[in-house]
Amino acid sequence: MTQLNCTHCNTMLTCNVDNILACWCNELPGILPLDTTTTSCLCRSCTLDKINAYLENIYTQPIKIQIDFAKPFRKSDNLIEGLDYTMQSGYMIFSKWFFLKRGSCCKNGCKNCPYGFKQ
Repeated sequence: MTQLNCTHCNTMLTCNVDNILACWCNELPGILPLDTTTTSCLCRSCTLDKINAYLENIYTQPIKIQIDFAKPFRKSDNLIEGLDYTMQSGYMIFSKWFFLKRGSCCKNGCKNCPYGFKQ
């Protein structure tokens, strides 16, 4: 384990550079495209910010492309705060990403429904 500073916000983080498969960042889905120019670590918060910024570009695509992009991530039952949901007044508010991974609309008028359903 190595103590590093996040290259974006300078927060101290622990990186398992000796065993990258055991590093905390592997708990997050591999949404971001491979970046061979990156040689340093980001903290969890900055990594999630980067993933969510990337997803904002995906959300501008037609819904079929969004669903196809999210399909490989459906198998994951691991819900990640800041990616799959946020907490508001003690309630979990699911994100567009969560609903895209599910792959279909439940027609309940969910707050972040990417499928365009409104009650």
